[in-house]
Amino acid sequence: MPAMFFAFRDAPDRRAALHAPGALDRYRLFGLDEVRARGARVRHNLEREGPPPLWARAAAKAVNRLLRLTGGYGGDFASALASLRTANEADVVFATTDTVGIPLILLKRAGLLRPPLVYAAIGLPERLVELRNRPMRRLYATAFRRAGTIVAYAESEAEWLRKWLAPDAPTVLFLPFGVDVDGFSPDSRRAENLDVVSIGADPRRDFDLLSAVAARHPELRFRIVATKDRARSLRTLPANVSVETDLSLEQVRDNLGAARVVALPVRRNSYTGATTVLLQAMAMGKPVVVSQTDAISEGYGLQDGVNCRLVEPDDANAFERALLETLADDEAAASLGRLARETVKRAYSWERYTDALWEVLLVAADGRPSRG
Repeated sequence: MPAMFFAFRDAPDRRAALHAPGALDRYRLFGLDEVRARGARVRHNLEREGPPPLWARAAAKAVNRLLRLTGGYGGDFASALASLRTANEADVVFATTDTVGIPLILLKRAGLLRPPLVYAAIGLPERLVELRNRPMRRLYATAFRRAGTIVAYAESEAEWLRKWLAPDAPTVLFLPFGVDVDGFSPDSRRAENLDVVSIGADPRRDFDLLSAVAARHPELRFRIVATKDRARSLRTLPANVSVETDLSLEQVRDNLGAARVVALPVRRNSYTGATTVLLQAMAMGKPVVVSQTDAISEGYGLQDGVNCRLVEPDDANAFERALLETLADDEAAASLGRLARETVKRAYSWERYTDALWEVLLVAADGRPSRG
């Protein structure tokens, strides 16, 4: 069996997941458990407790400063440098996020990372368009062409990268994300004591739109679940909107279960469509009203009025209308929820995601081009 190296963004919730076997939060490890269960020898960059060594932090500071001054984009070079020896002992390296992926792809461009690199792009186009000059664009394009395979969780992002890296683009695959359909499942014992629940941490989540809708409907109970940092950015909220912060995934699931409708307004962008929460809510059989960003327009089997309600991003009136219609029609809402779960079980389970990832990693380790 091949040796595989996973590179993670260092964050408290991910370190907690690493120390909690069987927890729902293990999805933050992007399939590490399932790859290991297949017999692969797996290591990762967060095996060291505490920060990277001083030399790695000093080198990272210098490299990131140089990249900023010359118009480039950096990342967590400290973690990448500190674990480079271990990564080079693997048959394939999987960079799970851009934060660690960009340093690794630049180290590969420099000849310091030797194994094939599978790169998971999450919002990479937004970073690449920030490159400020032609030499930097050429450097990054050359670096990314050395990736073994690039995977994206949105078809729109995969297509953008294929065009940006043409004509010598590596294989760029759309790999739909998945959800634990057993961990997130309907439960009639959960009381639906909230009308609308919205969950998310990323800055593209349009909680201001939802707050405006709530202000016009004081008869409805809304709840927003976010990180503390994201919650601090919210404007003054109406009295019928409560906020919960930094919850465990089990508590997030409880909030989804308490909702009559899950609302996921997202500002227009190319890489996020609240995909993870969307799949979790659908797996629980919840009717979902979600902004139809490019990230979920294709590849996730969504059909407006069939298994969810899709609304154009930034259209507050349309979002409000879809939300009220769903709340007012219990039969239609139940149908949306039922077909939502069927959609996820059929095509977007965690097993389906990890099976596909395993094939991508095996092919890359073998040195063969992925065919999709």
